[in-house]
Amino acid sequence: MSHDHLKTIEQRLLWLSHWMIHHANHIRPKTDDIKIGGHQASSTSMVSIMTALYFSALKPEDRVAVKPHASPVFHAMQYLMGNLSRERMENFRGFGGVQSYPSRTKDSDDVDFSTGSVGLGVAITSFASLIQDYIAAKNWGQDQALGRMVALVGDAELDEGNIYECLQEGWKNDLRNCWWIIDYNRQSLDGIVREGLFERIEKIFDAFGWDVVRVKYGKLQREAFEEPGGNKLRDWIDACPNQQYSALTFMGGAVWRKRLMDDLGDQGDVSALIDKRSDDELAALMENLGGNCVTTMADVFASVTHDRPTCFLAYTVKGWGTPIAGHKDNHGGLMNKSQMADWQSHMGVPKGDEWDPLATIDNVEAFKAFLDNVPFFAKGTRRYHDDKIAVPAIELTTERAISTQGAFGKILDDLSKGDSELAARIVTTSPDVTGTTNLGPWVNRRKLFARKALADAFIEHRIPSTAKWVFDPAGQHIELGIAEMNLFLLLGAAGLSHSLFGKRLIPIGTVYDPFVCRGLDALNYASYQDARFMIVGTPSGVTLAPEGGAHQSVGTPLIGMSQDGLAAFEPAFADELGIIMQWAFDYMQRDGEGDPDERTWLRDETGGSVYLRLTTNPIEQPVKRANDTYRQGVIDGAYWLREPGPNCEVVIAYQGAVASEAIKAAGAIAEARRDIGVLAVTSADRLNAGWTAAQRARSRGNLAAYSHIESLLSALPSHCKIITVIDGHPATLAWLGGVIGHQTISLGVEHFGQTGTIGDLYRHHGIDAAAIVEKVQGLSHGKDIKSGIVRALN
Repeated sequence: MSHDHLKTIEQRLLWLSHWMIHHANHIRPKTDDIKIGGHQASSTSMVSIMTALYFSALKPEDRVAVKPHASPVFHAMQYLMGNLSRERMENFRGFGGVQSYPSRTKDSDDVDFSTGSVGLGVAITSFASLIQDYIAAKNWGQDQALGRMVALVGDAELDEGNIYECLQEGWKNDLRNCWWIIDYNRQSLDGIVREGLFERIEKIFDAFGWDVVRVKYGKLQREAFEEPGGNKLRDWIDACPNQQYSALTFMGGAVWRKRLMDDLGDQGDVSALIDKRSDDELAALMENLGGNCVTTMADVFASVTHDRPTCFLAYTVKGWGTPIAGHKDNHGGLMNKSQMADWQSHMGVPKGDEWDPLATIDNVEAFKAFLDNVPFFAKGTRRYHDDKIAVPAIELTTERAISTQGAFGKILDDLSKGDSELAARIVTTSPDVTGTTNLGPWVNRRKLFARKALADAFIEHRIPSTAKWVFDPAGQHIELGIAEMNLFLLLGAAGLSHSLFGKRLIPIGTVYDPFVCRGLDALNYASYQDARFMIVGTPSGVTLAPEGGAHQSVGTPLIGMSQDGLAAFEPAFADELGIIMQWAFDYMQRDGEGDPDERTWLRDETGGSVYLRLTTNPIEQPVKRANDTYRQGVIDGAYWLREPGPNCEVVIAYQGAVASEAIKAAGAIAEARRDIGVLAVTSADRLNAGWTAAQRARSRGNLAAYSHIESLLSALPSHCKIITVIDGHPATLAWLGGVIGHQTISLGVEHFGQTGTIGDLYRHHGIDAAAIVEKVQGLSHGKDIKSGIVRALN
């Protein structure tokens, strides 16, 4: 491996990444005065590391999560290799151009993991390694070599708690083939990293079984340390505070000389070491930290040949090689036009050749030959595919009262008894609530995953237990500790397995519904990169009444509606859940590669992930329903449980387990209002998305476009009132009144609950049958909104 070529690549990437940012901010025409940005300084601190990594250490099977602020270097590298067009480079941070941070779905080049939400791109590499081991342990005939899962980490990212949460899971699951490379430039957005911090962080890594490799000195520094007086220079560097080192770097060679001579002068050998170098040479020496030395980084990477998790602490200078190196304000700073012109001359790039990838290369043919043989790029882009898995029929009917959570467990148990390919590809996971979310029967049959078999001591000693926790390489459940961020990161990694590793998994995670909020950042992160998974939030609402407000969810239906890439459902009955899950297993496998366009705002062609909001409240089940209209209505988001008559004055629309209250209320008022309708909403999310899509289509000239909810409500008289009810925030269904223009009263939960029975809490929050009847009676006495306002004003 030619270190000369690596140095050339490093300088090309340094220039191209900075020119792309400069062009976007100072040359490309602007339509407003908002700074475009691009993090020049945060890019430069990574350029030597990334050059050594991609052009020396990596193989095609390796996967990398790039530090968000190093995105310009990554894209410059792809441009150099011919994987990215100049047009997109010129449109950096513009609409349709190169994204601010690496994105699997928005960028056109070879992004492995989306990054941008700080810390999550780091942690997902740990779970991706676990998923790689999971696939390797199965007898699926794959021939994919095991790769390293690599994270390029900004040192400020180590403030993120999810990083330390995932370390524990890595240790429990015997993590391997994982590298974290820390850009230790000791500067963050607001300041300088505290002295001695990493000594403490290093102990954390060591405690969880990681090797820590410090890369502090570059080649020039190590050579200087061998000269007479070099040991004194090294001691001075080690003792210099972070702030001082950054400030001296910004001020340059002359100031370095004065400070070093003040501190180390009149000592003969060390004075001679300093004197023999010009100001520029002295500055280059002092800035030659290990992470800014491509030769050093390449050698260090090559020296690690084992599969133990390894953390590289690479000392760098933020802004290395540029006029803004070391300045404490350089995080979001940019070189001005004058600085850039001087730096362009320094970099030897002729005017007019700024975009030429090979502008400064002398022997172009030899350089191209080197690039053509770089192992990581040898096979082109590395997006894999796997065939869709057939979904068996899911038939679940019951004559007894059952909760949707119970029905979910029964569906999985039935799948676990069969030998379908779908069942073989399902992997379940839960943050220490496996048993209480009804995954127990599935786990008992399909076992827990571990790379090494581990027997259940309770079984060995013949102690009766409903839980048979046997760990085995063939196991299909990954048990997690109580950390919902880890849950969604694992689902994200497993939901990308078809693309990352060429083998499709069907990941299903369960979590107490109120604690979906604990992992929201990771849920959004997984959805953003188009990972495919099913998340089951249960128990939901106030139906786990004795547990109190901390275990009762209010806003999660709105999360389901607002989260892109996630189709949210809240069925009331077991047969609805069976229909939804059969559809979901197919929906999760639809081809969504690339950025989904507006072929359908519902993503029905591109697919996505699925969120099921379920409860522990058993309710009486309806008679068997099998017609196609009903089945399609369940998927589209709603159907008429009770068809409204021609003179309908009131419709009760419900979602979820309050079905029994809505049905009871409808029965109580049926004598007075025989035409009453009952609308069963299974997915406010799908209904609303369809309505939005239809409105967009009509505004663009397709006047025949109508949504499912518009079709359902179109026959209602204009004077008909809608009462909505949900065990969740009332805004979830309040928008129904705007579809055609019906007065709507929305019932739901708006405040923290307390302990009690379900009946107590339903009455307290006004979502029981009596409250529904009361609202209908109020309407019948003319107490509508308009007349009430008029009376109040008069």
